[in-house]
Amino acid sequence: MEKVAFIINPFSAKKNYQPFLNELKNKVGNPLYYVSESIPGTDEFIKTHFDEVDIFVAIGGDGTISTVAKNLISTDKILAIFPAGSGNGFSNETRFSKNLDELLEKIKAKQSRKIDTFTVNDRLSINVSGTGFDGKVVKEFEKTSRGFKNYIKVSLKTFFNYKPIKVTFLEEQYQQYNGRYLMLNIANTRQFGNNAYIAPKASKSDGLVDMVLVKKFPLTYSALFAFRMFTKRLKDDEYVTYLPVSEISFKVNTKNWHLDGEFNKIESPIHVKVQPASLNILV
Repeated sequence: MEKVAFIINPFSAKKNYQPFLNELKNKVGNPLYYVSESIPGTDEFIKTHFDEVDIFVAIGGDGTISTVAKNLISTDKILAIFPAGSGNGFSNETRFSKNLDELLEKIKAKQSRKIDTFTVNDRLSINVSGTGFDGKVVKEFEKTSRGFKNYIKVSLKTFFNYKPIKVTFLEEQYQQYNGRYLMLNIANTRQFGNNAYIAPKASKSDGLVDMVLVKKFPLTYSALFAFRMFTKRLKDDEYVTYLPVSEISFKVNTKNWHLDGEFNKIESPIHVKVQPASLNILV
């Protein structure tokens, strides 16, 4: 398969990538692939093969996909995905499945479209990024062996002990939303992953992201919040506020963020900016 490169995160899919690689070699013959040792290693591989490759396939979770995508922003190169993460939010939203035959058919057809991405203080995000409660959860989650059950355990433990973050907006039109929040999320697509829809109306091709402000809610509301999130029914109410924006600046009294599910330390002030139609993705 010419002009296609496969980039594998060996730490995704419970560190069991060999079955995928065996199937790939069986169906493609002699594929161009790289088992990533590090983010700089992935960057170097893409740089080395950039001119000869049209489609770069990321095999991993949202963090892996974002690492590959940042090398393809504002170019004619195409991103494809084989989901192998714990949540797979972005691949769910872009309709990639764990079916290699289906992926290879898409690659042969070579149809693509442009979607938005965004930056948080110039750091790329393609799916959902945030701070507050979920930033803390990701930090603690990375100390575990991952998996959905561990994510739920960490989330519950963190929720009862977590003190809300303080958010202060710099633009006058948003200062009415200054206050303390359980979490603040920036959503380019609808879901975190595992079909948890934090922003059911978000679109990855409208030039906007949904800023989601969630106040700390009582335990009696938690079941309703979870029900709405998993059934795509979250909406503005006394605890949840949605702000569709193309660019926004604010301060927050924590450095703990997650960008597409990967823990990052980011200092305030925070500047979020959409990059419209900046990423070419296989369809």
